[in-house]
Amino acid sequence: MAPWHRTAAFMWSTLAFLLCFAFAFAADPGPEHAISYFDNAPTRLFFFDDTTSVIYHDAIFGEIHAAMFIEHPFDNRVAFVLTNSYTHYRTDNRGKSWRTFDTYYTKDGFASSPQLLLDDVSRCQFAHSTKDFKHDAHEDLIYCVAYDSSATIGSHNIASSRLYSSTDFFATKQNEDLGIGKNAKGVVVFAIVSKFAVVVLKDLTPGSEGDMLFYVTVNTKEWAKAHFPHTSQARLRENAYTIVESTVHSLAVDIVLQDLTTVGTLFVSNSNGTYFVESLTDTNRNIAGYVDYDTIYGVDGVGIANVIANAQDVERKMAAKQLRSVITFNDGSSWDPLVAPRGTCSSEPCSLHLHSVTDIHDNGPVFSSPAPGFAMGVGSVGKALAPYEESNTYMSTDAGLTWTLVREGACQYEFGDSGTVIVIVDDEQPTDSIMYSTDMGRTWNTYNVGIQFRAKRLTTVSDSTSQKFLLLGQVTRQSQQPNEGRNAAIYLDFATLGRRKCGPNDKESWYARASTKSECIMGAKQWYTRRKANADCYMGEKFHDPEVHDDTCPCEEHDYECDYNYVRSDGKCVPVGPERIPSTQCTLGTPDEKYMGSSGYRKIPGNRCQGGSRMDKPVSKDCSGAEPLEGAVVHQIHPFSSDIVQSAYFRDSKTVLVRLADFTIWQSSNEGYTWEQKFPEERFLAFYMHTHSNERAYLITDSNKFFYTTDTGRYWHSAEAPLPPNTFGAQVLRFQTKSDYLIWIGNADCESGYNCRAQAQYTRNNGRNWRLVEDYVVNCDWARDEELRIDSSQILCESYADKKGSQVFFGKDNALQLVSGTDYYATKTKLFDHVAGFTKFSEFLVVAEYLPMRGTLNLQVSLDGQTFASGNFPPGMHPDSHAYTVLDSSTKSIFLHMTMNEFPTPWGNMLKSNSNGTYFGLSIENVNRNNEGFVDFEKFAGLDGIAMVNVVSNPAEAALTGRKALQTKITHNDGGTWKPLLPPSVDSLGVKYPCKSAGCALHVHGYTERVDARATYSSPSVVGVVMAVGNVGDSLATYTESDTFLSRDGGFTWEEVHKDAHLWKFGDSGSIIVIVNDEEPTDHVLFTTDEGLTWREFKFTTEKIRVRDIVTVPEDTSRKFMLLGRYPATTSSVIVHLDFSPLTHKNVSLVDNETPGHDDFELWSPSEERDSLCLFGRQTLYHRRKRDVNCVVGDTPKALDNIVRNCTCTLEDFECEFNYVRNGEGKCVLVPGTTPRPPDDSCRNGEDYWYERTPYHKVLYSTCEGGDRIDRGTKHLCPGINGHSKIFWTMVILLPFEITALVAWWWYKGRISKGAARLPGGNYSRGSGSGVMGTLASVPWFLLGLAGIAVKYRDSNRESVWMGHRERRGYRDVPVDEDAQVVYFEDEE
Repeated sequence: MAPWHRTAAFMWSTLAFLLCFAFAFAADPGPEHAISYFDNAPTRLFFFDDTTSVIYHDAIFGEIHAAMFIEHPFDNRVAFVLTNSYTHYRTDNRGKSWRTFDTYYTKDGFASSPQLLLDDVSRCQFAHSTKDFKHDAHEDLIYCVAYDSSATIGSHNIASSRLYSSTDFFATKQNEDLGIGKNAKGVVVFAIVSKFAVVVLKDLTPGSEGDMLFYVTVNTKEWAKAHFPHTSQARLRENAYTIVESTVHSLAVDIVLQDLTTVGTLFVSNSNGTYFVESLTDTNRNIAGYVDYDTIYGVDGVGIANVIANAQDVERKMAAKQLRSVITFNDGSSWDPLVAPRGTCSSEPCSLHLHSVTDIHDNGPVFSSPAPGFAMGVGSVGKALAPYEESNTYMSTDAGLTWTLVREGACQYEFGDSGTVIVIVDDEQPTDSIMYSTDMGRTWNTYNVGIQFRAKRLTTVSDSTSQKFLLLGQVTRQSQQPNEGRNAAIYLDFATLGRRKCGPNDKESWYARASTKSECIMGAKQWYTRRKANADCYMGEKFHDPEVHDDTCPCEEHDYECDYNYVRSDGKCVPVGPERIPSTQCTLGTPDEKYMGSSGYRKIPGNRCQGGSRMDKPVSKDCSGAEPLEGAVVHQIHPFSSDIVQSAYFRDSKTVLVRLADFTIWQSSNEGYTWEQKFPEERFLAFYMHTHSNERAYLITDSNKFFYTTDTGRYWHSAEAPLPPNTFGAQVLRFQTKSDYLIWIGNADCESGYNCRAQAQYTRNNGRNWRLVEDYVVNCDWARDEELRIDSSQILCESYADKKGSQVFFGKDNALQLVSGTDYYATKTKLFDHVAGFTKFSEFLVVAEYLPMRGTLNLQVSLDGQTFASGNFPPGMHPDSHAYTVLDSSTKSIFLHMTMNEFPTPWGNMLKSNSNGTYFGLSIENVNRNNEGFVDFEKFAGLDGIAMVNVVSNPAEAALTGRKALQTKITHNDGGTWKPLLPPSVDSLGVKYPCKSAGCALHVHGYTERVDARATYSSPSVVGVVMAVGNVGDSLATYTESDTFLSRDGGFTWEEVHKDAHLWKFGDSGSIIVIVNDEEPTDHVLFTTDEGLTWREFKFTTEKIRVRDIVTVPEDTSRKFMLLGRYPATTSSVIVHLDFSPLTHKNVSLVDNETPGHDDFELWSPSEERDSLCLFGRQTLYHRRKRDVNCVVGDTPKALDNIVRNCTCTLEDFECEFNYVRNGEGKCVLVPGTTPRPPDDSCRNGEDYWYERTPYHKVLYSTCEGGDRIDRGTKHLCPGINGHSKIFWTMVILLPFEITALVAWWWYKGRISKGAARLPGGNYSRGSGSGVMGTLASVPWFLLGLAGIAVKYRDSNRESVWMGHRERRGYRDVPVDEDAQVVYFEDEE
């Protein structure tokens, strides 16, 4: 131990320790003080809990360098010193002696030999390591974040980082799967915070942007994913979130919503940490991740935070922050400004603002201490926080409710003896004194310590119960003592003030959050016993933490949460479906039988309220409403007084909205089982679901008022729009990937009528503040989209050039311009003088430019929102003479329908673009279109590149008669080729189809005939399964003469599953399919659990209804459906809720994501009738439920699509080049009167060769390799480095080294007999010293010479050689005759 006492870790046990040093007594009555001097300032000062023993950590002095001190959380005698080596130290007697230990684990505080715990560990923690994390797990349960040594992707790859647990010190270990199985990998953080254990994972799923996933447990048994209210914006990104100090009731997390900013948003969770709500926006944080948020010690629910008042300017212009302080008394549910001291405000608004965590000037809690109710801070009064050096010191004795000015200027502060002594010291400049108060800050005394010093830290024992303080400072040069260091530790003892010990009459009960409106948190009021302000005594309860007392409160609504199988809807708990009841109840079978069921509420765990409102009391319910026995179907019928005009689900939710023709909106939070009218006093014109945030929706009234939700309708909030909704046909709301960013288009000055116009305004905080974008607009939208990743501040607006008068009367003579505005439309750029419109598809921005001189249209395409390229079209198909519809762009190309025959029988040609949307080639002719511009074209969900169209097979006749004969075609290579649908051989009754002609095929009704555009052929949850209504024959029959068909292989083969036309809907990932008659009113539905092999009927009513639509959750993963319909001959509507959940309680067997195909799921791959199952040049295996397995899939995670290998290229992987079309034989031929595109010899991608064009090019989405490359013509060598063989470049590289070796050998044999060796072109004399060292030294210059030539090439080609591998291969363009110059250059040096 000899070296240890020479370290800079010094222990002070009591006053006797300090009395070993020189001390001076104050002349005036006051505290006693003593001064000790040290050479270096402490890295850390650490008090043992409930003792006066303190460790002074000097990281510079001594032979042992301590990296950190760790105090034992439960035993105040034990502490550990960790060093930078393998040897560390422990004490079990508060620092009187120390023993060494090495890094492993111990069960006796390293008193015995430690044991190895686990290899490759980044963090380990006992589950019982904190007092608040209470559970009944094994006492030795340990969690460790460690790397999986068996991982094949690299033992220290993030994907191999997992959370392990053990109860036997890892003699055996368990992988904590967090409820998500083998996907629980990529663990970044494990922490125990308050009563929660938190795990943060990196999302490693394909397509993820590296977001972090947040999992929480309160009992070590069940882990749950934390949900944030708007996931598209509140994304947990690495190094962009902070778990701040949390209460025992909830977790608090601050998240950076914008890139590269220090502006956050605070979210607070529910009681089990799984659902977060937005608590406070624009919170201040620094680059290190510290957040200006601190709770008041010992007082539940009270916290102080700083917000950025000018957050928009900070993010946009990097402006200096204007900080304002706010306080919460209810755990973040609401926030208010800090009340300024009386008489300090001279203007409005005015409040108190305090410096906080990001600008901390002392250690420990920022504002408070264990002294009950006391808080202090440095700040200013006004509109925003002043700099620290311009601030004053303030104090509160009621946990932040009110504040008083303590002293002008910034001070450090500390509380002692449970608040009976308060000490402050100047924190702006050197001083020789401190100030103290013994009456809660009403009066202050000054005490001189005898030296001038600059205060560094003021502290006392950790529970603030002692009258002794320790002040650390740096002594000024004038006060420095001979042979003493300049770092002083000033000991202050206020026990010498001569005060008596407090008695019972000197104390009072102080209630936390004492206010005119008394608040209860978790069912209790908190109160402490503390000394009265005017009592001249000391508490003397050293090392006794303030005892909190709880007065239970009567139970109120906020003391309850929703029970299991209930969800909150607008503040009320409603059932998600019929309640499952014990088998002992509802056994009689009588119509009026009752059972005692859940009220829908339960008391929040840990809540202590008593009496009052008993919301969790069981209630009597009809047995008829309970969940039936297995095999039955549940239904509920809900009539409405008016027709249904709009309906939509929140994605990833069970909540659905419905708008009626009578301007009312209804909400169901349980998939249509029960309904509630929202805000009956309002008239609603529309509602919008946020396109980028699944949890948000907006209800638009006929006034400036609108309602919004950020939590899928659990709560709705009202807000004011800048204008009433527009009546010009423009979409009222536009959304962006940053979900708080909105654009509102409303009517301006339309009451008078003279200057009536559509005006656009934007907000960046979800409608709290609005700013003008533009007047006289037709459409405004954010330029940025999910895949169009451009400037998030860019706004695009179509607006009229002449901005005068009433927009109602504007015509084509007033040009409609397209203007781009960056910096939120502050910097405008006119993109086009005259447009017909614009749209965004995938990564493309498409603009229809109007050319008024010719009265035609021109298509412009952009990938960055700034630069545009005109589309090139085949002859006779340019948009200057035709209407067009942009269809799709999900496979790196744009599909465009060009109308070739107009009203009343429109149809046209479908074109497909190249990767940047500039060249369009013909994909298929005569595709059907209706008069509204909709086209019979639809891609299959989950299978890219497969689509169906209906074509007009009799264009000449149809142009004259108006009667179209439609035929269905399908493509399996993204429009490269089209084929008829292969008809089934027999119908659903087993009767053979009378197919006699060669043109006999299956034809199906398409998009143009649908009432609801969302009723698609396929579902993303059932890959490859497709349904349609049609017929087998030469052409498509009428809808009422059609039947219902199904395909299980992506449209390659089909089967008739039922006679007559039906609506259909997939549920539970295809484990159930529901169909209903679509030809006439009905009283029943048909359903199948084996994808159409067998059908069962369920009758839901005795009064038939005309069903218009079947609706379920957008993901098609639920077993609950809604029928939307109406009773015949009435104006009322009806919704029928159908629940097929009781059909079976058998869950699908757990999917093994590592080896799929060995459970209730099968592996399936679409093919193009090749020997190998390939589509788009690759074999992809999809995972889906086996057809004959009757089970519930639910939310079971499925294996990811697996690309097994790329396939050999075949004809299916190619399509016609620009200006080529397929002839009757299926070959691509040049369109008469056109010329082929010129060859591309740029070799821009570093190829060795370039090829002349052929009539074909490879489908962009195909990844095939080798085979017959019919897209490649004559082969040509690329110029430059890549144009030479490997042998050539090997010789060029090795030649100088070979020459060097030869010269060295020659020199070794006796040097050159006739002069020094030199390379061709040199003019060296004999005495130049060109010996072996000179020759060898020249070798590196050869490489420099090559680089020099490359730089010349770079400059001539304006291409950098330092931009990556592709550009470095630019050496290929060094001319052959310069090779000798390279060697010559080397030799001259």
